[in-house]
Amino acid sequence: MKNLILLLFLTSISLPSFSQNNSLPEGFVHLKEVIPDIVIDLRYAGNNNFTGKPLPGYNSLEVITTKQAALALSKVQQELELQGYCLKIFDAYRPQRAVDQFMEWARKPEDTIMKKAFYPSVKKENLFELGYIATKSGHSRGSTLDLTIIDINSGEEMDMGSSYDFFGEISHLNTSQITDDQRNNRKLLKAVMSKYGFRSYSEEWWHFTLRNEPFPNTYFDFVIE
Repeated sequence: MKNLILLLFLTSISLPSFSQNNSLPEGFVHLKEVIPDIVIDLRYAGNNNFTGKPLPGYNSLEVITTKQAALALSKVQQELELQGYCLKIFDAYRPQRAVDQFMEWARKPEDTIMKKAFYPSVKKENLFELGYIATKSGHSRGSTLDLTIIDINSGEEMDMGSSYDFFGEISHLNTSQITDDQRNNRKLLKAVMSKYGFRSYSEEWWHFTLRNEPFPNTYFDFVIE
């Protein structure tokens, strides 16, 4: 009976509406227009990231995605809210200039101010080789998201076993270094994201890309504002 009620609720949901913002390329939206109650912690717009400083192209705390990704994510949010949870998003569309800045940062071995918090067991010079930093990012195509789940009442993040953007094996989706509760939290996030069309990334529990993304070969560089 409970499952039937849930099914009826989900099938009766109308898709969110949004206006076309002329400052965005065709096919993109500000996520808050589609999911007003999503929690935003846009890490690369501030200092709490592995570089220790805001990245170029992040001119505001607006989260931008493709329309298709936003609409799919709204279904994720609606289902999680029925279970007492909510999405918290760390990053979505990422300008190519920000990715370029990652590469510049990686070439400065002396700049390790955030090493203890984000990559304590990894040598900075190995970040390229290990795949933590690349010259291109799926985020720049607009349909890749970094996110987690929070308790809808307390606002506390669910314990996933490692923090966002932590470089190490413990952040791998199926690592053996986490507890059963932490693993179950990751499974919940992966299951609901997969249900609505997102594929996961094995080395980062927070990273998801929309299947059949609309711009699979285009890396955008417009600023976030």
